[in-house]
Amino acid sequence: MNLLKTLAKVSSMTMVSRILGFIRDAIIARMFGAGMATDAFFVAFKLPNLLRRIFAEGAFSQAFVPILAEYRQTRSPEATKAFVQHITGLLSFILVIVTAIGILAAPWIIYITAPGFATSADKFELAATMLRITFPYILLISLSSLVGSILNTYHQFSIPAFTPTFLNISFIVFALFFTPYFDPPALALAWAVFVGGILQLAFQLPALARLGFLQMPKVNFKDAAVRRVLLNMAPAILGVSVSQVSLVINTIFASFLVAGSVSWMYYADRLMELPTGVLGVALGTILLPTLSKHAANNDTTNFSALLDWGLRLCLLLTLPAAVGLGVLAFPLVATLFMYNEFSALDAVNTQWALVAYAIGLVGMIVVKVLAPGFYSRQNIKTPVKIAIFTLTVTQIMNFTFIQMFAEGYKHAGLALAIGLGACLNAILLYVLLRVKGFYQPKSGWRSFLIKLVVAVAAMGGVLWLLLHAQTVYVFDWYHSGHIRALQLMGLVGIGALVYFVALGIMGFRPRHFKRSEA
Repeated sequence: MNLLKTLAKVSSMTMVSRILGFIRDAIIARMFGAGMATDAFFVAFKLPNLLRRIFAEGAFSQAFVPILAEYRQTRSPEATKAFVQHITGLLSFILVIVTAIGILAAPWIIYITAPGFATSADKFELAATMLRITFPYILLISLSSLVGSILNTYHQFSIPAFTPTFLNISFIVFALFFTPYFDPPALALAWAVFVGGILQLAFQLPALARLGFLQMPKVNFKDAAVRRVLLNMAPAILGVSVSQVSLVINTIFASFLVAGSVSWMYYADRLMELPTGVLGVALGTILLPTLSKHAANNDTTNFSALLDWGLRLCLLLTLPAAVGLGVLAFPLVATLFMYNEFSALDAVNTQWALVAYAIGLVGMIVVKVLAPGFYSRQNIKTPVKIAIFTLTVTQIMNFTFIQMFAEGYKHAGLALAIGLGACLNAILLYVLLRVKGFYQPKSGWRSFLIKLVVAVAAMGGVLWLLLHAQTVYVFDWYHSGHIRALQLMGLVGIGALVYFVALGIMGFRPRHFKRSEA
């Protein structure tokens, strides 16, 4: 298996989903703006989305995939299928209970996660209603992610990578065609989440059946492998979900700020989802099963070499993305969202949140590469300790930045705290991977970093000059949408050209980043 080719395939599938996600958010911004209704929806959607990442893409996936990979390497197909059957039954049992509690306790959950909403009865009630509709998404998408984890372990990456597209399609269809049938109209967004979850699960089931894993779930607490997943999962919930927990806490802070703060942070976070999904999630998805295989075989040489490959490729693609998001923050926000109900003031405030997030982008994505280095070895305690420390420091930064930042910019301080916290998390993961001997960098890192910084500086400098120098064409981001889009595509194209030409001049070639795995 050519990992670079596989990464390109997974990233392209993720890119389709992210592009549809931008279309989705542009439609939501144009139709609903940034106000009471969108604040209520984003809060209602944030919690099931968080639980999805904890139960499925977060702690569960990190605990489940290494053991599944071990079973695939060392056990019979029948034993592997029985393990999957038992873990599916356990996950379904837990999620049904969690979903029922979430629906019944919706008002109390809103009060805890967004206490500032309590000052507005209409806003509070709308958020609670939306949460009841969206909460079953945790059941549907977690089962979908379980199926995706099985497919990824068997190197069928394309179908799970394409699956998120269906949620965006559901959003677009409901926003465009079903909004008039709901009162208030924003309720259509909540129902889009529910339908999207059903579509995502159904899309992957045929592929699961072809592997022979589509069987009736069974709950078996006596299964030793299931108990191992539970033991690994319990502490991993915090360890792999620090950024998500920080987002929920930041929502609590933001709910006390000026109206629109939650939405501004949401739209900025959505722009961050492009590089984190296309690069970070794709790399983590590919690395975890293969790292787990090397760990199961006690192959430390290939384990370390694979981490080194992932880290270099991550920096090669993430650094220019971070600089590009920071420099092009307002053009991006204006082109995608600044229409109708989404005002110029909303665009400026979202811009500052995006710039703050971009500062921590490298840390956010590097964590996706380094964390599998621990979880593939079923080492849970180390990243959990790092997570607890990082989460504590992030909250200290939240309090500090809210006091430091001027009124109207406090939401950017919250975004900056998340980004810096992710950088701290990545640094500590890297240091401890070295200390424990799991990772030994290969030669050539100093030269690699110097060339990378030069290329990124050239790209950022050219983009900044094009946007700010008065001797060249002055871009106007208040034109019609297609003109804004053409301007933005031109800038992105120029930035990419400068970056890759600079890399080429300094000797970088695609073949240097090829890696094959059996």
